[in-house]
Amino acid sequence: MREYKARIVDRILQAKLEAKGAVVIEGPKWCGKTTTAMQVAGSILRMDEPSKRESNIQMSQIAPERLLQGETPRLIDEWQIAPKLWDAARYEVDSRGEVGQFIFTGSAVPIESEEITHSGTGRFTWLTMRPMSLYESGESSGEVSLGDLFGKPERIVGSNSTDILQLAFLICRGGWPQAIGMREEAALSQAVDYYDAVVKSDINRADQVNRDPERVRRLMRSLARNQGAQIANTVLRDDMRVNDTASLSEDTVASYITALKRIFVVEDMPAWNPNLRSKTTIRTADTRYYIDPSIATAALGVGPNDLLNDLNTMGLLFETLCVRDLRVYAEALGGAVSHYRDKDNLECDTVIHLRNGSYGLAEIKLGGDKLIEDGAKNLKTLADKIDTGKMPAPSFMMIVVGAGEFAYRREDGIYIVPITCLKN
Repeated sequence: MREYKARIVDRILQAKLEAKGAVVIEGPKWCGKTTTAMQVAGSILRMDEPSKRESNIQMSQIAPERLLQGETPRLIDEWQIAPKLWDAARYEVDSRGEVGQFIFTGSAVPIESEEITHSGTGRFTWLTMRPMSLYESGESSGEVSLGDLFGKPERIVGSNSTDILQLAFLICRGGWPQAIGMREEAALSQAVDYYDAVVKSDINRADQVNRDPERVRRLMRSLARNQGAQIANTVLRDDMRVNDTASLSEDTVASYITALKRIFVVEDMPAWNPNLRSKTTIRTADTRYYIDPSIATAALGVGPNDLLNDLNTMGLLFETLCVRDLRVYAEALGGAVSHYRDKDNLECDTVIHLRNGSYGLAEIKLGGDKLIEDGAKNLKTLADKIDTGKMPAPSFMMIVVGAGEFAYRREDGIYIVPITCLKN
C-alpha cells in the first residue's frame, strides 16, 4: 500500500468531527476523499462495492439504520447512491447525542430526492476536497505562508528551483494523488483517463441523464480554451455548434455545465463586490475554472511541450493551477477566493478574503518583468478605488508567478511569490 501523503484538510476534518455529528466530504473522483477519511474512520461501508452494491441499496430502502452500525466515526463512501441514508444518519446523530459519528463521502451531488426530507442543519457540516496543491504533493517548498501575509511581513524569503518545463509538466499532470511520484508518461495519463471517464460515463451520473459524448467533448474543450474568463453559455453554445447538425439550445448547454458542477469537474469563481469610492459598475458573472488544470490540457489534447510552444495558453492554465492551490490554502484559513472585474475592464485575478473581513489582492502571472509590472499596476489601481472609510484596506497585495527565482517584497510593498514557494 502506498504511503499516505498528509493533506491540508486533515486538520480541518478533525476539527469538524469534533464540532458536528456528521461530516460530508465532497469533491471530484480520484482527489483522495475516501483515503483521507479512512485515516480517521473507525469503520467503513463502501456503498458501491460491486459484490454488495445491490444489497446495500436494498438495505438502505428497508432498514437504513443497520448500515450505520459500526465503530465511529463510520465512513459511508459514495453515500449519494442511497439518499435514504441521509435522514437515517440525521436521526442517529440526534438519538446518540454525540459528535463525530459519521463521515459521508461522495463524488457527485445527489439530485433532488424526495427520500431526503431534512437539510441536516445542525447535524451535518461540509468539507470540500480538491486535487492536491503543490505544497501537498511536495512540489512547493512552503517557505511563504499565505496566512502570514495577512500580517504584512516586512520581508519574505523563498527560492524557486522549478523551471518552465517542470511547471508545464505540473500543469498537465495535475494534483491527482495517484499520479504523484509516477514516471512522467504514466503520471500524465491519469488526467487523460479522468477526462475520458467524465466524457463517457461520469457526467451521466450527475442526474441519470444520458448525454452525447461528442457534445461533452466539445463543451469541455471550449471551457478549456476559456479558463479564467467570464464567458456566457451562449458563447459556449456557439463554440459547440461547429459540426453539430442537431439543434443545440442554451438550456442544453446549461444542463451540461450543471452536470459537470455536480460531479465537481467545474468550479466557477464568484465575483467580489467591494465598497468603492466611485460608482463603477462591477461585473458580477462568475469566472469559469476547472477544478484542476490537467482537465483542461486533457480536453485540449496537449502536453508539456505543447504548452511551451504556446505560452499564452500556458499562462491561462497556470492561472487555473494557482486558483486550485489558493482555494486549498484559503479554505484552510477559513477563507474563500473570488475575482474582481469592473466595466472599465480593471481586473484582479483573485481576492482572498477571510471571515474576519480582512482580504488580500493577488494577480497571477506566468512570469516576465512586463507582466509583473502590469499586475502591480492593476493591484495599485484597484486598491486606490476601494473606499477605506467603509471597509478595510487590503492586508496585502501579491503577484503569484511561475517563472522567478525568489520570493520577495518589493519597495512598493507588493509581494512576488513563486507558486512553488507558497503554502496555507
